[in-house]
Amino acid sequence: MSAAGNPRVERVEAAGQAPARVGESPVWRVAEQALYWVDIPAQKIVRLRLDSGERSEWLLPEKVACIAFDRRGSVLAGCETGLFAVALNEASADAATQAVRGNEPVKVTGRKLAAPVFACADMRFNDGRCDRQGRFWSGTMVQDMAAANPAGALYRFDAHGVLSAPVVDGLITQNGLGWSPDGTTMYLSDSHPSRRKIWAFDYDVETGEPRNRRVFADLNHYVGRPDGAAVDADGCYWICANDAGQLLRFTPHGKLDRQIAVPATKPAMCAFGGRNLDTLFVTSIRPAAGASEHDGHVFAVHPGASGLPEPEFAGEL
Repeated sequence: MSAAGNPRVERVEAAGQAPARVGESPVWRVAEQALYWVDIPAQKIVRLRLDSGERSEWLLPEKVACIAFDRRGSVLAGCETGLFAVALNEASADAATQAVRGNEPVKVTGRKLAAPVFACADMRFNDGRCDRQGRFWSGTMVQDMAAANPAGALYRFDAHGVLSAPVVDGLITQNGLGWSPDGTTMYLSDSHPSRRKIWAFDYDVETGEPRNRRVFADLNHYVGRPDGAAVDADGCYWICANDAGQLLRFTPHGKLDRQIAVPATKPAMCAFGGRNLDTLFVTSIRPAAGASEHDGHVFAVHPGASGLPEPEFAGEL
């Protein structure tokens, strides 16, 4: 296993900004050359234009855990009560004046697209993204992780606006969604301390059905908990090892071959971006106690691998 030559890890946020409490769902939007991410409990979507350092924030009416874009730039957001369409571009004029108003976030509302029948109270969506064909996938979880309640499930939302029945159930803290470059392998993790597993599935690109679930990597044998993930152009799977301050790369055969330390104890999710898609952006969580100056910030590393453009939602929001 390689330590990846100790690549340099840098903080990328605009100077002076407060850290996120739970930074998640980084998405590099090629059309804007900008990085988006969310702060779940703060109910915010954040955008950073790397070239200028311009930062914009949008405040939603409820917690937002994951986002994807459609071709027009509208956002599909997995929130507390369901999936929402959010038009950030309609607030762009307000966003441009944020600096004048002291960088206050622009308040936006969303249009509810669909909602599952939650198995119990106090649940929300968690990790989510589109497959290579533009179907949106996201899972639910009980917000009180200490309860270790396996009431979570994984859902598919297609271009026709149909939310599936649970495709995978029995999840405590759903995470780690990703697809191989050809789309025929789907990855999923459960990051709860009692699970710490990553699974692979054979994925039918025509029907959007995963089959043949098997353990891809068991982080009980490595470090940390498997949080959010990214797949590079070579088909290797990068996972944030939460609680261990590490990024781990597994080959398509499930062999750990790269390990990179990041300054934050709780890296949460990673995504490839930058002009050549050769930068790995990493969001992080700020612990309630004992946080360092780096926890809750976003980082960039050049790992010597490149990614693929993040798929857009195939429907119209």
